[in-house]
Amino acid sequence: MAVPLAYSWRNLMTRRVTTALTAGGMALVVFVFTATLMLAEGLRQTLVATGSPGNVIVLRKGSETEVQSGIERPAASVMTVRPEVATGGDGHPLAARESVVLIGLTKKSTGKTSNVVIRGTEPASLALRPQVRLAAGRLPRPGSPEIMVGTVVAKGFERAGIGDSLRFGKRDWPIVGIFDAGRTGFSSEIWGDADQLMPAFGRGAYSIVVAALREPGLFSAYKEAVEADPRLQAEAWNEVRYYEKQSDMMRKFLTVLGVALTAIFSLGAMIGATITMYSAVANRVPEVGTLRALGFSRASILAAFLLESLFLGLLGGLCGVALAAGLSFLTFSTTNFQTFSELAFTFALAPWIVALSLAFSLVMGVVGGFLPAVRAARLNIVSALRQA
Repeated sequence: MAVPLAYSWRNLMTRRVTTALTAGGMALVVFVFTATLMLAEGLRQTLVATGSPGNVIVLRKGSETEVQSGIERPAASVMTVRPEVATGGDGHPLAARESVVLIGLTKKSTGKTSNVVIRGTEPASLALRPQVRLAAGRLPRPGSPEIMVGTVVAKGFERAGIGDSLRFGKRDWPIVGIFDAGRTGFSSEIWGDADQLMPAFGRGAYSIVVAALREPGLFSAYKEAVEADPRLQAEAWNEVRYYEKQSDMMRKFLTVLGVALTAIFSLGAMIGATITMYSAVANRVPEVGTLRALGFSRASILAAFLLESLFLGLLGGLCGVALAAGLSFLTFSTTNFQTFSELAFTFALAPWIVALSLAFSLVMGVVGGFLPAVRAARLNIVSALRQA
């Protein structure tokens, strides 16, 4: 005969203060665990959204990032005129040769200098990135030293608004526009004319080539042709996969850090659950004896107390996930370990994170309540009834 679920739930509600304190401790642990996973997932989603599935990005062979890459002008021109590349409305290949450099800007929040990506672009760059739109001002004129900044840069750095000028490369660069790239890495960049920016930094080679393919299925053909040409010394990536790869190092670091912190905090939460359940057993010895006398088996008593601890874990898990969900409205800014540039992204709560966090809270409940449940199941009927 099994003990009803309502029995376990009513016992928790009878000890509201103890239940709230224990579940609260578990909730804090689940909050840390969930927030860490959300941070890593937010970074991944931001960088994945930066790429377009129909685009291919080409770097110098062996380069891990755009900043490290260098493609000579003749090689870059060959890459843009491949037959797999789509044609724009003007009849020209829908491809852009871009330069990527890091510059230091002062953050408004801390007054410290942080690296920001400045991207030298060509007219096709905007067409290749439909997620980028002008939010204020106007686009820089081709062939001029004008630049536009992403919304994250405009909000987070000094002298980065329309009408201001940034000084780098031994000259001033007037800001004429602010662009919004949504929740992508481009919002943390500065864009200007590649042919103006490259001489300012003493560069004679582009960093990357970005091209839209006529059909997504042509990626393999383009990749094989470019990488097989010994003159090019290049490596081609699907743009989405490339940016996803950029999140790997930082995402792993955040996940390992979060799991380590959670493991430490969870020990305290499970000890709290164990103490709570031991106290429940001590206060209900006659009650347990009565249940045994009524015919409930040891296994039923064990299951009833385990259910109580599971309820505790579930309550803590739901509260922790609910608290962490509020972080979705916050933006977090940090240094991307791959490029060493400033990158802003949001906490992202995915269904798999909710499921994993709740499963983790249930595990804490079971581990914390197992020994007290075993003690309750082993109580002698006669000895228990004598304490009534």
